[in-house]
Amino acid sequence: MTAKTSVPVDTVKKPAGSGKMPDSIQIVEFVLGDEHFAIDLFDVKEVVEYTTITRLPNVPAYVRGIIDLRGEITTIIDLKHRLNIIEESAVPVESSRIIVLDDTLARSKTGILVDDVTSVSTFEGNQVDYTSASVSRDETSILGIIKRRVRVRDKETNELIIWIDIRQLLGDIDAPV
Repeated sequence: MTAKTSVPVDTVKKPAGSGKMPDSIQIVEFVLGDEHFAIDLFDVKEVVEYTTITRLPNVPAYVRGIIDLRGEITTIIDLKHRLNIIEESAVPVESSRIIVLDDTLARSKTGILVDDVTSVSTFEGNQVDYTSASVSRDETSILGIIKRRVRVRDKETNELIIWIDIRQLLGDIDAPV
């Protein structure tokens, strides 16, 4: 088994919120199935390699279980299950990553299981479509759609990244099980 690696991502201070759309956003981009997603960089503490997850009885189905992360019990949320993404990944679960969330997001130490973490990026505010987030007035937890220009076979196109509000998605986890 390979050694566990950890990538700290809390090296930048969070800007003070002003209530208006930000000039730029910093995100951690990851893959679930065939789609690209992102969460706010400041909601992330670190990214670690997959490790054995101990299942818990009588918890919501999206709670994958717990791990021992450097002596601290960390609850692992299966984000694909939480978002109702049914497509299977071509990569084995042992190759997946765990994004450990900032301690202020939940009462207990929490991580989210994702297929892969691809980058930490900064996007300008004009690269985010906030109107697409309001497709459904129900609990979508989508903050916006980030448009990144990419070149595919000598043709420029937009790659879409779904920017989600992890705080809203995990809000019900704080409720007693």
